Amino acid sequence: MENGKTSVPTLFEWAGGMPAFETLFDKFYDKVLADPLLEPVFRHMSPEHRLHVAHFVAEVLGGPKLYSEDEGGSHFKMISKHLSRHLTQDHRKRWLELLLETADELTLPDDPEFRSAFLAYLEWGTRIAVINSNADSTNEPEDIPMPKWDWGVPGGPYTGS
Repeated sequence: MENGKTSVPTLFEWAGGMPAFETLFDKFYDKVLADPLLEPVFRHMSPEHRLHVAHFVAEVLGGPKLYSEDEGGSHFKMISKHLSRHLTQDHRKRWLELLLETADELTLPDDPEFRSAFLAYLEWGTRIAVINSNADSTNEPEDIPMPKWDWGVPGGPYTGS
């Protein structure tokens, strides 16, 4: 407690830290590679892809800067990886559906506050990915900051009150 108030955990902390994100994306990409719609899009992903995405999302949700500092990634690099991939809304929806299904199976927190914030980021991020995938270049500066996502309107995890 700080100043008589309980500190609010980050979304990253509430989800279970890095083991939760690494397991989530590992199991999720197993499903992606077995999915008839998504497999052609992801069949040539590098062995490190799962870990990079786990670290990217974890960092966005308040985790350590493994993606941007240890792995040399950046938001600009993530945007660039989607250029000219020609993703569709069907790809986006299926990607999101499989990720949320995996989150349920792994028992990521399912309180309305966490899931609202988690889904809000995923909706935003997947829509940005589709937009960028249908462009050949980006006007974003190379030093565009990493997104930072927090609890938003709910303000923190479910407390039962």
